[in-house]
Amino acid sequence: MRFLDWIERAGPAGLPGHLVLDNDATHKTPKVAARFQQRPRYHLHFTPTSRSWLNQAERWFAKITEPRIRRGVFKSVDALIAAMTHYLAANNRSPIPFVWTATAELIHDRVATLCKRTNRSPH
Repeated sequence: MRFLDWIERAGPAGLPGHLVLDNDATHKTPKVAARFQQRPRYHLHFTPTSRSWLNQAERWFAKITEPRIRRGVFKSVDALIAAMTHYLAANNRSPIPFVWTATAELIHDRVATLCKRTNRSPH
């Protein structure tokens, strides 16, 4: 809820706001739903279930997992945290931002194709 308050303060007043959220139940609680009903300028878009590749945060975790965590051996949570911290420090020295290379239309078409193949709704 604090993040939503921050968006409300930081965003330009009166303009529509589009938020892309995963399908986690926390985004659909009565408290959050009531908050957005009071603010109709915000439009919520949920990534389709089992389509985490659409989520930039999920891509970031995959980027950490592949080179550092998957083949690692960690004897404690502290060891795992240290490995991740070391990876992040090295990555932050030469960061490469995530950039969408596909248009919104192409992504939408791919999601629609996947949904047709699996007989699922995109919403």
